[in-house]
Amino acid sequence: MTKVRVRFAPSPTGPLHMGGVRTALFNYLFARKHVGDFILRIEDTDKTRYVEGAEEYIINSLKWCGIDFDEGPGVGGDFGPYRQSDRKEIYKEYALQLINSGNAYYAFDSPEELEKIRKEFEEQKTTFSYDASVRNNLKNSLTLSKDETEKLIEYNTPYTVRFKIPENENVTINDIIRGEVVFNTSTLDDKVIFKSDGLPTYHLANIVDDHLMKITHVIRGEEWLPSLPLHVLLYRALNWESTMPEFAHLPLILKPGGKGKLSKRDGDKEGFPVFPLEWKSPEGEISGGFRESGYYPEAFINILAFLGWNPGTEQEIFTREELINNFSLENVGRAGARFDPEKAKWYNQQYLKKKPDAELADTFSGILKQKNISAEKEYINKVIGLIKERACFINEFWDQSYFLFQAPVDYDSNSLKKFWKDDTAKIIREIIVFLKEASPFNSSILENVVKKYTEKSGIGFGKVMNPLRILIVGSNFGPHLFDIMELLGKEEVLKRIDNGVSAIMKDRG
Repeated sequence: MTKVRVRFAPSPTGPLHMGGVRTALFNYLFARKHVGDFILRIEDTDKTRYVEGAEEYIINSLKWCGIDFDEGPGVGGDFGPYRQSDRKEIYKEYALQLINSGNAYYAFDSPEELEKIRKEFEEQKTTFSYDASVRNNLKNSLTLSKDETEKLIEYNTPYTVRFKIPENENVTINDIIRGEVVFNTSTLDDKVIFKSDGLPTYHLANIVDDHLMKITHVIRGEEWLPSLPLHVLLYRALNWESTMPEFAHLPLILKPGGKGKLSKRDGDKEGFPVFPLEWKSPEGEISGGFRESGYYPEAFINILAFLGWNPGTEQEIFTREELINNFSLENVGRAGARFDPEKAKWYNQQYLKKKPDAELADTFSGILKQKNISAEKEYINKVIGLIKERACFINEFWDQSYFLFQAPVDYDSNSLKKFWKDDTAKIIREIIVFLKEASPFNSSILENVVKKYTEKSGIGFGKVMNPLRILIVGSNFGPHLFDIMELLGKEEVLKRIDNGVSAIMKDRG
């Protein structure tokens, strides 16, 4: 059996979108599932779109996600180089092979000439396409003599090499995800596959590299589906059809509303990241990343895995090993997968809750230091245990726990309006007597003390609890009140109650 070899082949034209990371992830999971090789190849032949720092960003993003590659830049391998710009001497041979076999031709039409023809077609309300219907009337080696063609090349006349698409032929391919797909060549144009500057276009370089690197499966985004018939025809024209890889085209990642492909603009507008790491463009524009937003890489991977793939069970949280063992392309859907920012937060929350309190406390201690708050490690651990179920990210811990580090200096007016009645101060002063006597001062004892008081006094439990919470926290917010009181301790609780009653009654005149 042939060893599985898959590749992720991004272009360094900007930051790696989460859709690109998902493509890398699915290739990685497929390779690991089948004990194969996962290759990173940088497709950088389009120098006009190259962005400084993009390649480094791609590699750092994969490292943060834990998507390690077996071959690629910085790692090496038996099939390198792994940057197409370092392989440019390879491609001309195959372009010439296609020309000599009659499957490609030289085209000498200048950009200005082609633009003029396009405008003429537009005037006739039709669209120009460099295809079988027009190629025999244009300036190329199909219409020029061999001598004319050679002279133009000898005089360094700019040219392109175009692939000669067969006329009116059905190209049938089996896609692992989509089943049988059929394309008629009448819908295809003669794509440029090589330029006179010595560089191939994506289509030729992609096919040549996949063949030479012995790629067995091409797993890529749905946006490449229209290119599939050209790629299959290139394999045939180069006599590589017997070793052509299998194809699988992943569904689009859709906007939260479900309509249209998810873009950076959607994240900017709705306030969620679409890139794995923060990206700073050469122009200084900054785009947020999942890492900087507080997501764990394990959570991010889990989020991406479920954008198109379904394990066929109710399980939603998967370890990396479980993802590898359960992953299959057959369980990847055809329909677009909607990205849900709230579900993404939920995933991160599940991973946060599993983290040891001590580990979270180390990070939270840094946040507290920035706020000039000093606390014992043991106390911070206890705070984490009390509030981490209520947070999705560590950076939310302060908002969930500030009252455990500083006493309230004012009290929420809406809560007071709702819960502070004319007899509240009297009730609170009575309950203070019982709280002073509570021993030990722990959650269960305190709850029993308050229950006994309410039963004996014949007043509702909430009539005590809500005002107590306001006095201790500052508003009607937070985890179980008796847990808060135990953590703060008797002295601090009684002090807050006494100060709070005095401040509220003073404000009320």
